[in-house]
Amino acid sequence: MAAERSGCGKGCGDSGIHVDVKDYYSKVLKSSSDLKTNVCVTPAQPIPAFIRQALKRVHPEVSDRYYGCGLVVPECLEGCRILDLGSGSGRDCYMLSQLVGEKGHVTGIDMTEDQLEVARKHVDYHMKEFGFKETNVNFVQGLIEGLTEAGLENNSFDIIISNCVVNLSPDKKRVLAEAYSVLKDGGELYFSDVYSSGRLTEEIKNHKVLWGECLGGALWWKDLLQLADEVGFSPPRLVTSKIITIENKELQAVLGDFKFVSATYRLFKVPKGNTKTCQVIYNGNITGVEESFLFDCHYTFKANKPVEVDGELATILTSTRFKEDFTCQPLGGPSAPCGVKPQAGIVDPFELALQLEKQVPGSATGGCCSTNSSACCK
Repeated sequence: MAAERSGCGKGCGDSGIHVDVKDYYSKVLKSSSDLKTNVCVTPAQPIPAFIRQALKRVHPEVSDRYYGCGLVVPECLEGCRILDLGSGSGRDCYMLSQLVGEKGHVTGIDMTEDQLEVARKHVDYHMKEFGFKETNVNFVQGLIEGLTEAGLENNSFDIIISNCVVNLSPDKKRVLAEAYSVLKDGGELYFSDVYSSGRLTEEIKNHKVLWGECLGGALWWKDLLQLADEVGFSPPRLVTSKIITIENKELQAVLGDFKFVSATYRLFKVPKGNTKTCQVIYNGNITGVEESFLFDCHYTFKANKPVEVDGELATILTSTRFKEDFTCQPLGGPSAPCGVKPQAGIVDPFELALQLEKQVPGSATGGCCSTNSSACCK
């Protein structure tokens, strides 16, 4: 794991976009109240109690300098090595450090010196607050397009998270490629970001405020599917999405008819091409989702209930940190028939967002970012 660094990887902050983003998040924004849209404060679904408690233990200055478009906390975290892309003031890193425990580790990478200064000066405070003898958090300065250049090792992380940051990069494909490189086999990129209803115009992409507000650099959601495939990831699995409203009339006029969503996707570094469906049974051992585990918008697993899954998901459940939590058996086994057929296909995040808005709060199949941990990383 890379040691604490004060310098950037090669070429850190050289591009005009990088300079603009650094200026926006260090000189323009001093707290979340300075944001000109609600993109980076789009609320998630109700947060589980243990996550709320973890967030309460984060230093107030760190929390106040936090900008994100969702809560990015996947399940099964204890003992894992996690990388946070665009970690900013470190809020998510310090929350996650409690969930991975002393045997796990969290690394944050960010290019903005002012944000890193806030994050680093509170390391000792948080380790004392959490009762940890050894520090399990470090912060690296660098670009999310240059993880290896910043000193991060290939095949070294179990999970990568990112919260409303990929859109700020001028080279999304390189971000995904670098993430793929530093993930271990079976690793996951679990991230929330802003997506557009179509490819944005040059006027929008060149608008500094819109870029800084996470809109000008938003990907058309269909382009994410293509880029993920090109760098080697399994097809992105949509977890949840929420419509973003632009309440600033001046900015809305520039955006015209384009619409935006905050969406959470899971991308895995696993072999592709498995088309064989199988029957899986969730054992109910993941902390916080013992009875019902929302994996993505297609699948919610009930403990001890057989579910027929597509080949792609079967590969994920048997070759990642979830392998101890699921039993996979051929179709027609002793628990068949299960009555639940595999669900596959591309999901439009805008359509899902509208569906979730119509659902009754607390619905077992609705949801936001999955937010639970368990002793899963070895």
